[in-house]
Amino acid sequence: MNATENLQLYLAEYLEKFTELAGNYDRTVHYSPELERLINDYSNFITNERNKEAWEQLEQQESGEFNQLVEALRKKSALCVAIMEKYRALKLLGGHTGITDYFKNIESCIEQEFGSFQVTSESKVLLVGSGSFPMTPLFIAKRTGAEVVGIDIDEEAIELGTRVVGKLGEGLKIRLENAFVENLDFTQEATHIIFSSTVEHKYDLLDQLHPLTNEHVVVAMRYGDRLKSLFNYPRREVDGRKWKAVETILRPDHVFDIALYAKV
Repeated sequence: MNATENLQLYLAEYLEKFTELAGNYDRTVHYSPELERLINDYSNFITNERNKEAWEQLEQQESGEFNQLVEALRKKSALCVAIMEKYRALKLLGGHTGITDYFKNIESCIEQEFGSFQVTSESKVLLVGSGSFPMTPLFIAKRTGAEVVGIDIDEEAIELGTRVVGKLGEGLKIRLENAFVENLDFTQEATHIIFSSTVEHKYDLLDQLHPLTNEHVVVAMRYGDRLKSLFNYPRREVDGRKWKAVETILRPDHVFDIALYAKV
């Protein structure tokens, strides 16, 4: 079996495991250790340089079956990341404060999120896809004193995230809402906007945000191309009449990269 066949086999096995563990979620932490091990392993897999050559060969084959496998794996791994955030929130609220390799990887990305567009105490930051364990709002608010609003379409994530903020972010200017960008007054005030890498329609939302935001807003789009697209929705071209790419932050050892956009 050659390298590309091996890679395809690994991906099929990951999809099977993610599907099984996603189905096991029962609002307890019973299946947490198994999912944490899988996601830590998967994170290492997609940042491993040795897998890149086989991935590029598979991409060049332009197989419909392979593309379907990648899309299914991206969706299922994103779902499992959301579930793992719920596990982490439930553990914290139950008195356990451990952190997995995956979360360490994510948190080490946050500090340089906006590159040269720094966040200050006067900034207003909107996070699209805040999840159940809102690491980014907590980190930004603690480091800078900025006001941060996180939104998510998952009601359970907002409920758990609000409790986590109450426990870890007392006194910080953080608010989480189960809302859409077009229904949020804060959208127009935001100086900085972050899209989580696992938000599927983030580029459609970016297009929608153009008339809703102020002229000086900076958008940080977390994304993953090539091998990293197994774990993140990839980068797309933007409408050049509305947005321009102003900076790209590539992080070879991290699970996603960041593209920064400003209004034309």
